[in-house]
Amino acid sequence: MAAAAFSCCHGAGGMVVIVVVVMAMLGGVAAGGEPPFSCGGAAGGGGQGYAFCDATLGAAERAADLVARLTAAEKVAQLGDQAAGVPRLGVPAYKWWSEALHGLATSGRGLHFDAPGSAARAATSFPQVLLTAAAFDDDLWFRIGQLVAAIGTEARALYNIGQAEGLTMWSPNVNIFRDPRWGRGQETPGEDPTMASKYAVAFVKGMQGNSSAILQTSACCKHVTAYDLEDWNGVQRYNFNAKVTAQDLEDTYNPPFRSCVVDAKATCIMCAYTGINGVPACANADLLTKTVRGDWGLDGYIASDCDAVAIMRDAQRYTQTPEDAVAVALKAGLDMNCGTYVQQHATAAIQQGKLTEEDIDKALKNLFAIRMRLGHFDGDPRSNSVYGGLGATDICTPEHRSLALEAAMDGIVLLKNDAGILPLDRTAVASAAVIGPNANDSLALIGNYFGPPCESTTPLNGILGYIKSVRFLAGCNSAACDVAATDQAAAVASSSDYVFLFMGLSQKQESEGRDRTSLLLPGEQQSLITAVADAAKHPVILVLLTGGPVDVTFAQTNPKIGAILWAGYPGQAGGLAIARVLFGDHNPGGRLPVTWYPEEFTRIPMTDMRMRADPATGYPGRSYRFYQGKTVYKFGYGLSYSSYSRQLVSGGKPAESYTNLLASLRTTTTSEGDESYHIQEIGTDGCEQLKFPAVVEVQNHGPMDGKHSVLMCLRWPNAKGGRPTTQLIGFRSQHLKVGEKANIRFDISPCEHFSRVRKDGKKVIDRGSHYLMVDKDELEIRFEA
Repeated sequence: MAAAAFSCCHGAGGMVVIVVVVMAMLGGVAAGGEPPFSCGGAAGGGGQGYAFCDATLGAAERAADLVARLTAAEKVAQLGDQAAGVPRLGVPAYKWWSEALHGLATSGRGLHFDAPGSAARAATSFPQVLLTAAAFDDDLWFRIGQLVAAIGTEARALYNIGQAEGLTMWSPNVNIFRDPRWGRGQETPGEDPTMASKYAVAFVKGMQGNSSAILQTSACCKHVTAYDLEDWNGVQRYNFNAKVTAQDLEDTYNPPFRSCVVDAKATCIMCAYTGINGVPACANADLLTKTVRGDWGLDGYIASDCDAVAIMRDAQRYTQTPEDAVAVALKAGLDMNCGTYVQQHATAAIQQGKLTEEDIDKALKNLFAIRMRLGHFDGDPRSNSVYGGLGATDICTPEHRSLALEAAMDGIVLLKNDAGILPLDRTAVASAAVIGPNANDSLALIGNYFGPPCESTTPLNGILGYIKSVRFLAGCNSAACDVAATDQAAAVASSSDYVFLFMGLSQKQESEGRDRTSLLLPGEQQSLITAVADAAKHPVILVLLTGGPVDVTFAQTNPKIGAILWAGYPGQAGGLAIARVLFGDHNPGGRLPVTWYPEEFTRIPMTDMRMRADPATGYPGRSYRFYQGKTVYKFGYGLSYSSYSRQLVSGGKPAESYTNLLASLRTTTTSEGDESYHIQEIGTDGCEQLKFPAVVEVQNHGPMDGKHSVLMCLRWPNAKGGRPTTQLIGFRSQHLKVGEKANIRFDISPCEHFSRVRKDGKKVIDRGSHYLMVDKDELEIRFEA
């Protein structure tokens, strides 16, 4: 079949074996389960008559009233992720730490699935974030987190049935996937700040719900900022000092967090372990108080990563004593510490005069205001008119399971399809060999930060739904592939009609606390794949289950390897999603959200935080925006079974529409002789006046219906002064039938999309030409008086 390759701004039925672990319902409440709350009812105890129980008052006023009633000891006991209850006021204990990265997870302390009598034993497990990002579909992202379809709903439902001790979800992770070796890159939306920002907004809005009266859950964007190293060559995240320029902070590392707060109204920001230019993030008043709470306007709380306050003294040696660490963090703007360190040492810090009770009050008002907004002081949450009716039957629903399958299918990226070997005709496949350590391992589907999934379909089981005569061989002892059954695998391949190889990585190679040192497939995987390909009757199909990129140049250039798919960590429905793509029941449309670098990139230290290339020293830069080296696959690359055309058909305003606005503004001249306008001087109203629509006509030329993402980029006339080579400014996904055309509208804001960041961190728009790009199609926009 025909295929089309896409790269941002670079031109170009049957039986399925499923294990179901769902739940029984008992009157909407777990056996003996009562949700914790205050201000009424048996579970809430006292509190009636106090102002903090008056729901007609604002959250800040209610929180202030409650804080004023606490003793000093009761206040200090609130400053950890496990906050003590205050029985005399009817305030229950609270657990702040819950995780919902790509489904409700058991990684924190607040969510429970295994207690005796639990009504809910599982939750929907969506694809790991990087694969979901590959769909380039912000509507899909929103639905994964939104009220009607997923994680936020399941969190509220779990709370109502007494299996959650908190509704503060420490998700999403919107750090930039800067280095391909980073073990946690799988948790992020990728390397591009525009994309990460859009994901942040969609996820946070979905998680927090659309009710003005009460939060569905509280979302927490982590980890501000410039955090993307775990443990590399003896450098650990606990003692790493990231040296970051003002330019890189402003245009790469900070935008997703700014969008979380400004655009999505996130109610929490988590500070990272990272030291930033010599100051730990959780002790950085300029970052936490001036920027996050001041410039961006956070209305919520700031949490530390777990034990980040302790490491200020123990690993970073930033302070001399525990009391100093606690004092500097709280005074810098931290409200709550994951761990017990602040609870242990805050009293002594007060006694030593390093901290005041007022410093603690400020933090507690922020914390209790969030709990007020979650409805924890409004009586029994099950009587709430917005979310009170949710229960066990709202978890693992058919709709949620269907959405998990849709997300997995939409994210899968077809990287190679020589001679149109895919999709396969199931009736023409007499027998198949399924080989690889990731073929029948359910843990290989779900990445990290996971809970018990509602169901699990491995790739082997997915293929069994299409082909009955299947021989399976793991081929390796694990994804590490220290031991390989190469001869046996080649023999199985030679006796089968078609061969599917399910290779890649696992959490043993990439995870929190673990970075890679190589971009190659681990152990004997490459030699096993090559031997199997040589022995097979037809070109083999290689499916990669990985978080981060891998250098598969050997497979890219080997004609005996006919097709390559990247399936990330695809979640509970991953095996079915892969099978549907392989056999043409879904037309792949995913695109890579990260650059795939060659192995030679590993000569660059992970500790070098610079985004921009430095030709004088041979530093190649990072991400598609600045990288000046060879790639295995480019950001935005992805094939389809259909051929699509994309054309810019309109955009911009008449030149005279800019004249009056810009004529009164002064310009500054760079050392290269370029003139620029300052965004600050244009102002909010001026920026609004400059907006215009741009329209792209996209058509599916067949031969299959499919979903197609259009990526719009910006190109400057040159890449001097630290300008990106190109910059993604928007993307839209559209389902098109064969032959169908559609006009896709992009709303362009020059202040946001045409601006660049100077070395001093200031945003400007260059006077003169800017080029909107969709593939090689360009539209020039002149920006001048």
